[in-house]
This record gives sequence, structure tokens and C-alpha cells, in this order.
Amino acid sequence: METWDTIRARRNVRQYTGQPIARDDLERIAEAGRRAPSAGNSQPWDFVIVTDREQLTELAKVWERGGRHIAGAATIALVAREPEGGRPRDLLMYDLGQATAYMMLAAADLGIGSGHSAVSDQEQAQRVLGFPDGYFAAYLIGLGYPADRPLRPLTKPNRRPFDEVVHWNRW
Repeated sequence: METWDTIRARRNVRQYTGQPIARDDLERIAEAGRRAPSAGNSQPWDFVIVTDREQLTELAKVWERGGRHIAGAATIALVAREPEGGRPRDLLMYDLGQATAYMMLAAADLGIGSGHSAVSDQEQAQRVLGFPDGYFAAYLIGLGYPADRPLRPLTKPNRRPFDEVVHWNRW
């Protein structure tokens, strides 16, 4: 897809066909995250790609409010060293958000849907993903081919009106 079409086609997808995603495509998606900008080029992330069904079922338990889709998809976990708090934490979360967005756009470009998930149970995440002490799983990105409809540019997105969101020169 063209970049603008990819941006307009990306949407949260949480029901997948079950068709496996090729390793090359998963690597391309992770590479997009690796290339995301970060404060001071710190690149504060590690990515854990999970494709094993049993592992995904256990990983889906890290956020009980909305992570069920993780069990039915390939997943990329964004893991980082625990920040000190304050400004370093703010920068880290911003950087991880950019990596997330880059990966989700790269997935959409490949026709692969994505749905993000928070992580509230860090002990479960560490058990499943095996990251070392002093690190935490910030987010999960479920990836799969959409079960409902293919990705295509949305003509009427469910977004606030442009003129309500965008201000010129002053609020």
C-alpha cells in the first residue's frame, strides 16, 4: 500500500482467521519497530515475538480486561528496562508508543491486522516471555489476518471531526 492508504486502513483488529503469518513478515514488522525514533536514539526496547499457541494462551492472561485476542494471534511484546520514574519514564513510554505505531503500520501495509493490549500482570508476562528481572512488558501487539474484512482505507473513520481536533496557531 501507499503510506497514506496504510494510515487510513489501519484499525484495531481483534479477531483473526488463524492463518499463520510468515516469519519474513513478522521480521519486517519487528524491523519497523526497531527503526522507530527514540529520545537520544536510546532504542530502549526489546521485542519478543510469540507464535506458539500454548504460550499465546498464557500470554493472553496478562490483561484480563481486553487481552483475549492475544491467544488467537502472533504477538509482539514490547519489553524494556524498568525506568527510574518521572521524565525517563515519560520518554520511555513515548518511545515505546512510537515503536508500537511503526509496527502496526508495517503490519497494515502487509494486510495484517493488529490490536494492542496492555499488560497488568507482570509476573505472568515474565513467566511466559522469560525477560530478566529489572525489565517489564509494556505492551503487546496481537497480529493476524482479519477475520471480518480485509484492511482497506476507511472512508468514514470513527474519529472526532478534523476541525474539532486541529487548531491553527492557537487553541
